[in-house]
Amino acid sequence: MSTAPPATGRGNPNITLIAVCLAVLVLPASLTGASVALPDINADLHVSLAPLQWVVNAYNLAFACFMLVCGSLSDKLGRRRVFGVGTALFAAATLVSAVTSNIAVLDASRAVAGLGAAAVMTSGAAILATSFEGAAQGRAFAILGSSAGAGLALGPLTGGLLVNAFGWRAVFLSHLIVSVLVLIAVPLLPESRNPAATRVDWAGATTFTLSLFCLMLAVMRGPQQGWTSAEILLLLVGSAVLMALFAIVELRQEQPMFQLSLLRQGRFMAVSLIPVALSFGFVCLLVLLPTYFTGVVGMGTNSSGATMMLLTLPVLVVPLIVSKLVKHGVSTRLVLGLSLVVAAVGAAWLTVVDRDVSVGALAGPLLLLGIAMGMTAGLVDGVAITSVEPAQAGAAAGMFNTMRLAGEAFAIAVMSAVLLNSASGRIAEGLASLPGGAGRDAHHLADQAISGDVAGAAAGTTGAAHSGLLSLLTGSYTGALHTVLWTVTAICAASAVLVSVMLRDRKGAPTAEPAADQADQAGQAGQAGQAELGHEEAAV
Repeated sequence: MSTAPPATGRGNPNITLIAVCLAVLVLPASLTGASVALPDINADLHVSLAPLQWVVNAYNLAFACFMLVCGSLSDKLGRRRVFGVGTALFAAATLVSAVTSNIAVLDASRAVAGLGAAAVMTSGAAILATSFEGAAQGRAFAILGSSAGAGLALGPLTGGLLVNAFGWRAVFLSHLIVSVLVLIAVPLLPESRNPAATRVDWAGATTFTLSLFCLMLAVMRGPQQGWTSAEILLLLVGSAVLMALFAIVELRQEQPMFQLSLLRQGRFMAVSLIPVALSFGFVCLLVLLPTYFTGVVGMGTNSSGATMMLLTLPVLVVPLIVSKLVKHGVSTRLVLGLSLVVAAVGAAWLTVVDRDVSVGALAGPLLLLGIAMGMTAGLVDGVAITSVEPAQAGAAAGMFNTMRLAGEAFAIAVMSAVLLNSASGRIAEGLASLPGGAGRDAHHLADQAISGDVAGAAAGTTGAAHSGLLSLLTGSYTGALHTVLWTVTAICAASAVLVSVMLRDRKGAPTAEPAADQADQAGQAGQAGQAELGHEEAAV
């Protein structure tokens, strides 16, 4: 139950719920839709892998970095005001994304869209919390979670249809239309503030954001510049220094936006680790697989989007089943630990993927990975919040979502780097024995192939040389993707063991098994904190 002051104004509850849910619906679709559009963006703008991946990474990173500060601003300035500004920012940035032909502008606009998304998500959840009470509040949050889940599940298919029919710009234009509809409803929403809200922790927000940015940039540019180059080492050192400064700033704050004391609570950290680990096996594949399907397997954009729904649809269905199982006494520790095992099995099974793979062969592993994510959706939020003292619930929710979103952005960057490094090494080895391969830049070829332009990377050659180079590129790309999948398998398997150990009952420790009604309320409230990602972990 919310303890915030009641909303002011004459907001109609139905209009409020529709507007907030419509706004949240588009946030995960902006992630999955952009992922499906990446091959066509590359074909149109002719860019390398790193700036292409920033179309997704910039959105995720800004979303993660500004969740806490946007929550503080909405408490202080007014939830409706921040919701309106966030929606306007998202709409303006999406318009720029739809019309620009410059990849730097596209990446920058996606970052602004992520900032707007953070404002929409945090203020939207607060608006619902102050507009509804009791059972109605629980239903409102459940509908909000369903909206985010629907955006995630339908994003790949609708994105593929739009790209195929009208081009990649149509994906962003569709999000713009939804945002404009929400803006029309903003004046009708109730306004509320937290009278106890203090000033925004700008020092903490700045150091945290810059630290994550330096780390992400280092991971993204490492394959191109070399991991021991001066630029990469400087970025890594800068990230570490800024994170240390962030910790110092937060320790000196009377009301820090990021309570470092929670990092010492084993159960909270264990639950926070789960979505981070699953990001390697779910969010990364949302970004990496569509390009492989179109560039190597030869799928059309529609087929690629439809195939990706095998990964996303279980997130809508599985949470309902898990909720009933938990209510009937199934251990949450068992469910959470098992989700990581299922993800590990799914990632290992997905190594069947190659240029001749069928959709039927992909169905099993993709469904397993989607089931793994669905097993934790909503449930993991509730366990995270109930694993700390009630007074720390708000801080825990903010930290949990920040760690989840930052983990997603980091996972995409790391796995993209692994993919590029592995493909580049394989191509370099193959070029040595390939007719006409001497003198060709293996790294450039890998970058071009992984960006979705395998045919373009093999251009300029004919006959046997062309066939040999094309085979080398597709084989290297496939082998590199297998390396990524085995890495994901290892991460999820190791995390399953670690999480199970950290969630063991200890004397005097808070229980990880909330009562059924408490878990329901916490899970419903937790669903409202999911972006986009939250997209990807939102539950019905």
